[in-house]
Amino acid sequence: MNNNIYVPKKSKSIYLLGLLCLWPTIGGFVGLGLLLYAIFYSKDKWLAFIGIFGIVFTIALYFYFYFCFIGKSSTSVKGLEQASRVHLNMLVKNIEYYKLQYGQYPDNLQQLKKVDPTAMVNDIIPFAGFNKLGKYYNYERVGNKYLLFSSGQDGIPNTGDDLYPQIQISDSSKIGWVRSK
Repeated sequence: MNNNIYVPKKSKSIYLLGLLCLWPTIGGFVGLGLLLYAIFYSKDKWLAFIGIFGIVFTIALYFYFYFCFIGKSSTSVKGLEQASRVHLNMLVKNIEYYKLQYGQYPDNLQQLKKVDPTAMVNDIIPFAGFNKLGKYYNYERVGNKYLLFSSGQDGIPNTGDDLYPQIQISDSSKIGWVRSK
């Protein structure tokens, strides 16, 4: 009985596919393919490393391009400002609903999660430049009224780039939002 099993030699040409990992997008997919090939077929640690590099390199490159170029463009900043105004308008509704439910305005924006778990309380404007990520919209309860605004692109409250809710009602005495103290 012949027990000779043919085991093919490892081809070094598969390592050349690793060069495609330097090409964004395609490199991520090639990296994923090389990683899966290394895990399930060849058990080659270097090939797995090349695959992981291709995936990480593609992701890192796209994050770099977004936050250095696209995220700071005037078009994307204006888009974030529009989205922030929409969030501010929704927060006014949530705050007023909170008052209907609890008889007073919330002490902070996190309390709005009681009435609406999806309430957007994080200011999205700073995301354009990694400026104070995770920062909340400015909110302060002032007696039976409240202040609410975004610090704008600079992330500093009470400057010229601050954004406010755009409330259009005929009788502003029906809501507690005020622009300033």
